[in-house]
Amino acid sequence: MKKVIFAEFGDPDVLHLIDADEPHAGPGRIRIAVRAAGVNPADWRIREGQVLGAHPVELPSGLGLDAAGVVDEVGEGVHGVAVGDRVFGEGANTYAEFAVLSAWAAMPDGLTFEEAAGYPSVMETALRILHEVGVRSGQRLLVSGAAGGVGSAVLQVARDRGIAVVGTAGAANQDYLRGLGATATTYGEGWVERVRRLGRVDAALDLAGAGVIRDLVELTGDPARVVSIADLDAPAHGVRFSGVAGSVPRALATTVDLIARGRLHIPVARSYPLAGAAAAHIDSRAGHTRGRRVLLVG
Repeated sequence: MKKVIFAEFGDPDVLHLIDADEPHAGPGRIRIAVRAAGVNPADWRIREGQVLGAHPVELPSGLGLDAAGVVDEVGEGVHGVAVGDRVFGEGANTYAEFAVLSAWAAMPDGLTFEEAAGYPSVMETALRILHEVGVRSGQRLLVSGAAGGVGSAVLQVARDRGIAVVGTAGAANQDYLRGLGATATTYGEGWVERVRRLGRVDAALDLAGAGVIRDLVELTGDPARVVSIADLDAPAHGVRFSGVAGSVPRALATTVDLIARGRLHIPVARSYPLAGAAAAHIDSRAGHTRGRRVLLVG
């Protein structure tokens, strides 16, 4: 099969598409013929060698956590899924023609493989950090860098839970944030005062790593009310850096429920062929994404 790997940490040009042995589904796992794989910021952070609190990376290594595709192997002890089923979920080395998943769910009706591949890690992250920051119905949440995949998920989950959101993003994404139910404002000079004029901030999430941790602590008044998924220096300011995944099966179940109720849609900003993984990483790292980026495989 074709698979994207890297044999050393570094820039996107360390990524190579190679011929590799197919993986197989062990106990409690399924294998899918991958139709699309999600591209997450964690992917290029791992490629660069950043320490994210996960298990050490052994080189050479594959990449990718999220995928959607068709089940073609079912491991021992797995029930409720059969060869030929369309599923989306999370596993390992999903930048490939075949991948083994450790958590999955049936794809919601009407969702394409391209769309489905963008949900698993994004929704797990959104649900995890909303829990960690402790924001509740009736409170106001500030989301810095709100237009990307995780931000899009956070805004929609928060809206479903009765949490008011102020989101910062570039000028081109202001209407997009408003369409997801947020009060939108631009980042850049004067952004703290613009947010302050909108009222109190009960909690804040840093999704972009734009050097705003101190400002978020100032706006909330408490570092315990701030969580970052993008700034590795956050702990130096007393702020939690959230990099360890929680319950993916629960996140997938919540995703299916919200989509079925018409309460969740994360657009695909751009799709790339499997051989275009390096370009996808370059674009993802540059930011300013509205929604998700995915690799099309099958």
